[in-house]
Amino acid sequence: MKAEHVEAVWLTEDARFSLAELAELAGIPEAEVRELVDYGAVMPVDPDAPTWIFDGRCLLTIRTAGRLRVGFDLEPHGVALIVSLLERIQALESQLGSLRAQLPQCR
Repeated sequence: MKAEHVEAVWLTEDARFSLAELAELAGIPEAEVRELVDYGAVMPVDPDAPTWIFDGRCLLTIRTAGRLRVGFDLEPHGVALIVSLLERIQALESQLGSLRAQLPQCR
């Protein structure tokens, strides 16, 4: 059996992926990525560009969407709704953390 060489890289929002790269890295078909874009779960950097490019955050979202779809046997529109709600929860938790950091500490 031949061993494959896999290189690890840090994933940042500065990372950029084509549609094909994003689908391959997430392990889902390009058609599913297109559906998730259609439903607003992820957005290319420039949706009007002839070739879509996605940022690093989209890879995490697409991977999560793939796990949700398989794990709960969901349709793409259901996955998109759940993904958007999860992102909203994360944003609210971040805001809450910032507000808590501004509160005076009780002694």
